[in-house]
Amino acid sequence: MESKEHLTSLEKDYVYIKEKPEKMSRPSESPSTSPSQPYRSTIGISTTEQWEKELLADPKNRLALSALSSNDAKAVLTQRSATIANSQNFNVKISLEGAPITNQRSSGRCWLFAATNVFRVAIMKRYNLKEFELSQAYLFYYDKLEKANYCLEQILDTMDEDSDGRLVQQLLASPVGDGGQWDMVANLVEKYGLVPQSLYPDSHNASNSSMMSSLITSKLREDALELRRLAKSPSEAKDSLGAVKDKMMRDIHGILTLMLGPPPKPNKEFTWEYYDKDDKFHSLTTTPLKYAGELSSKESIEANSGTNIHELFSLVNDPRNDYKKLLSVSRLGNVIDLRPVRYVNVDMTTMKKACVSMLQANIPIFFGCDVGKYSNRTPGIMDTDLIDYELGFNIRLGMTKEQRLMANESAMTHAMVLTAVHVVDEKPVRWRVQNSWGDSSGTKGWFVMSDRWMDEFTYQAVVDPRFVDEDIRDALKQEPKM
Repeated sequence: MESKEHLTSLEKDYVYIKEKPEKMSRPSESPSTSPSQPYRSTIGISTTEQWEKELLADPKNRLALSALSSNDAKAVLTQRSATIANSQNFNVKISLEGAPITNQRSSGRCWLFAATNVFRVAIMKRYNLKEFELSQAYLFYYDKLEKANYCLEQILDTMDEDSDGRLVQQLLASPVGDGGQWDMVANLVEKYGLVPQSLYPDSHNASNSSMMSSLITSKLREDALELRRLAKSPSEAKDSLGAVKDKMMRDIHGILTLMLGPPPKPNKEFTWEYYDKDDKFHSLTTTPLKYAGELSSKESIEANSGTNIHELFSLVNDPRNDYKKLLSVSRLGNVIDLRPVRYVNVDMTTMKKACVSMLQANIPIFFGCDVGKYSNRTPGIMDTDLIDYELGFNIRLGMTKEQRLMANESAMTHAMVLTAVHVVDEKPVRWRVQNSWGDSSGTKGWFVMSDRWMDEFTYQAVVDPRFVDEDIRDALKQEPKM
């Protein structure tokens, strides 16, 4: 999940082309009809000329032409009233939001930034820190490595599928994309742990990931075809599949190590030196796994208002499916044999109630949304009333959340963190959002999300089990619907 990529169903729509296309009518001809196509026509030249004449006869449209053809449409159509209404003032706010504002730069690592921005609050409380960042690049390195292995394992598991079928094609579409889900970062932390950013900072290719991802993708696609070829060979060749795959993974490991730098080893000790917020020097020697395990220690749980970070789970709002049901996505994951990607589907009232309760308990919230809809990154505002498309284009966009999902008009594209909410008459009005686009976006990196926008374009919130009802927790025991 991230700003550049989003989850796509394996069952993509496709275009059906007849072997002998019917003859298309010329612009001057009448529309042709048939029992299967009661109305079929081309676009007439004279028709478009008439449309243009009628459009520009309206002075408002001539003004819109002048403004919209010369400027950014979102800037022209942004409503000042929405900008004023979405102030950075909140009556429920966690005491420690985490600093500094982070920057994922030219990468799709939003989910890793959002997750580590949640983790760091617990660590900052535990060690009395003023500012702190965990290494996003550390998790990024191992995520790419695990995704490559996951891809090849999926290829081995789908040998009976046609190579040009939709399933195999989807597996190879973006095998090591930058995006991910909460359960995927939980897997990485469980297997590899965490380290401070000062011990493994971003390299150029962590901040600018497209070339590295493209190279690994090309290699994996070539490797996938080779594995499929060997699987159809005589038994002697099939016996070598494991060794061949190991060699392929060693090559991927080499690319990652040379482009990101050798990462700390999960079980090897490192020494972290730091100053607390009272300017007192400290030194801690531990391993990445033990460092992450500290989040479940008695001291960390007490510092984090009783929340064990490792026990958080995802709520999702998908109106296409029944609520209080466990959902998953087939063949989506990163680490083989660890936790699958799972969500408990709930209505927005349930999701927002849990979020308000967590903020009241001083706990930040990882959430996923469709960040590009009705938003402006310059003021950092997300509001369904922000951009008036009807004023500019004489159209009204009226799909429901369910319809947008059905039509592939909306999806979860970005992850951020909630740290505050403004509540009036026991109802949320607006939410404070910590983004990972640097401090030049929004109000020094902070965004505001209206409650109506949250209803329409927020899909996921990662919550503490304590703040949902028992029937929601029990849904985690269900067999997930794919």
